Amino acid sequence: MLRMPAPLDLTSDVVTLTAALVDIESVSRDEAAIADAVEAALRSVPHVDVVRDGHSLVARTDLGRTERVVVAGHLDTVPVNANLPSRLDAEHLHGLGSCDMKGGVAVGLRLAAGLPAPIRDVTYVFYESEEIEAEHNGLGRLARTRPELLTADFAILMEPSSAVVEAGCQGTMRVDVIARGERAHSARAWMGANAIHAAAPVLDRLVDYRPREPVIDGLTFREGLNAVSITGGVAGNVLPDICRVAVNYRFAPDRSVGDAYDHLAEVFEGFELELRDSAPGAMPGLDRPAAAAFVDAVGGEPRPKFGWTDVSLFSGLGVPAVNFGPGDPSLAHTQGERVPLEQLWHCDERMRSWLTSQE
Repeated sequence: MLRMPAPLDLTSDVVTLTAALVDIESVSRDEAAIADAVEAALRSVPHVDVVRDGHSLVARTDLGRTERVVVAGHLDTVPVNANLPSRLDAEHLHGLGSCDMKGGVAVGLRLAAGLPAPIRDVTYVFYESEEIEAEHNGLGRLARTRPELLTADFAILMEPSSAVVEAGCQGTMRVDVIARGERAHSARAWMGANAIHAAAPVLDRLVDYRPREPVIDGLTFREGLNAVSITGGVAGNVLPDICRVAVNYRFAPDRSVGDAYDHLAEVFEGFELELRDSAPGAMPGLDRPAAAAFVDAVGGEPRPKFGWTDVSLFSGLGVPAVNFGPGDPSLAHTQGERVPLEQLWHCDERMRSWLTSQE
């Protein structure tokens, strides 16, 4: 029998609410249960207007403030890895999604419920399918079909950032580098050409590759170029005629998607490239007044974001955005995922202060 999750109590403390969210399994493309729970909780909040789009939720205040900000977080997780249900110890909450990013979602939900009159109008967005291909991303769908819901002066992605501002984000690109050969019986290999062997220079170039480390707005971004899978082979006694090396390129935000592809074409000159997926990065934008004011309010030394986040999407909409949330991003997607209780409390308090303080 399918067990329905307990109703979410948005008045509970941030640790308890994070644990409740973690305990609702929500692997990408299977977010119905958590979206239902979040929707039910938000519709009980009288001071926000709620819109549901698929398994994504938007809750907005409409107070006529001079500034509107977006506070956003994704509801989905990577697949379960023997790390559910949640577990609490003296310093951490453990469990799938605790770091990436149900701690940040809990902060956003508590703000939505607990701040009837913030000094800025707020659009809270809790969306589906961020962890998989961009075509499924709920925030991206909203940007395409309901862009008016995302209109704002500033946006905060509550992605794990160790409770300090991480500015901008890397772009990401996945390509297949293709080596070709000719089939032949393995007993008569001289009559064909082994495509897997022909792919050896691809691996050599990856091993020898030295990634850039450009400095942008005072932040040092580190690029990365890595093989993530190799496929090829026909049968145990046949030379393969095609081999694909899947490569993921994480590029600094001073490169466009087109620039990134041109760079890969240069690196793998002589081989075919097949583009599988791409998303642009986002410049830090710390010189924008809204971003600078937020950094001053929450404190800490800003860092570059190593990885792709939907800061990129807001950048494309012309909305300056930063990452700010509880959790060490290096623990995201790991079996030992956890979030420090201190960071949950810190982000909750800093965001609440920023949305209510006149200073």
